[in-house]
Amino acid sequence: MANIKSAKKRVLVARKKALRNKMTKSALKTTVKRVTATVASGDNSPEAVRLAIKAVDQAAAKGIMHKNTAARRKSQLAKKLTAANA
Repeated sequence: MANIKSAKKRVLVARKKALRNKMTKSALKTTVKRVTATVASGDNSPEAVRLAIKAVDQAAAKGIMHKNTAARRKSQLAKKLTAANA
């Protein structure tokens, strides 16, 4: 355990940030799963995909997800929607 005051603070701050990142990642995964289920069920709603892409962009902007990972996820979502509409 840390003995120095600044080290103790760093531990607390890191814990808070990790929790915030975990919540955002979890919400993002839920959104993407919901879109995947929606597209698989036959309801090809571009609105749901738009919201999922927005969530991916926000996660990338916050540094929770790498920008290339975000681009790949957005591409996959768009591909699923296009395939479902075809």
